[in-house]
Amino acid sequence: MPTPVTLPTLAWGAPHAAKHALLIHGLGSNGALMWRYGVTLADAGWHATAVDLRGHGVAPRALDYSIAAYAADVVHTGATDGEPWDLVIGHSLGGAAATVASANAPAWTRRLVLIDPGIHLADHDRQVVRNSQERAFADTSVDAVRAEHPHWHPHDIELKALSAQQASRWAVEQTSAQNTPWDVREAAARLTVPTHVIASDPKVYSIFKGSLAQEVLANPVVTMSVVAGAGHSPHRDKPEETMRQLLDALT
Repeated sequence: MPTPVTLPTLAWGAPHAAKHALLIHGLGSNGALMWRYGVTLADAGWHATAVDLRGHGVAPRALDYSIAAYAADVVHTGATDGEPWDLVIGHSLGGAAATVASANAPAWTRRLVLIDPGIHLADHDRQVVRNSQERAFADTSVDAVRAEHPHWHPHDIELKALSAQQASRWAVEQTSAQNTPWDVREAAARLTVPTHVIASDPKVYSIFKGSLAQEVLANPVVTMSVVAGAGHSPHRDKPEETMRQLLDALT
């Protein structure tokens, strides 16, 4: 297991709430961009904590950007008083890290919700991700994000611009380079906690679909729903429907 770093956090909800959730963002993003989940869970009586992953936001920089290293960091991020997290939500890279973390340390969380998770990236998807990150770093302004995603909430537009300004470009590039192949299907097959995947719409763009989804769903603890009309970040493209599916999964 790689040596973990301590991740910075921000939180929503009462600290002494009965249920605690951990929110893990995707590649090139930051913890603040998980705010939709934080607000929704807090309104439902939860306490939700988001992290900045290594090399992202204001988190420590490192040399190791393997998915195993990201997983070690989030396992090192424990819930209150050493208890397991009641829920971990992971988007994209965060979903891959959460999958490996839960497979290797089943007592870390009681439940997973994975948002269009990066379980396995084929060459086409790797290039799409690379192109997206290159655009984000080429112009880190709010205007550039708004031009590409005019329908997003102003918070998401502002925070996406900030996340590109904060993230280490080298760390993001190394995350692709050091995870070749990008494949955590074996960990997904070993999951033992209830796991729900909220996937994006393949007609728009999704990295969790088709034969990959069927392979992961062969594990009986895994279920799946799809946010129609949403791209890879459904909580930004179709937030109301994504939050509805989240709450449905928790009940």
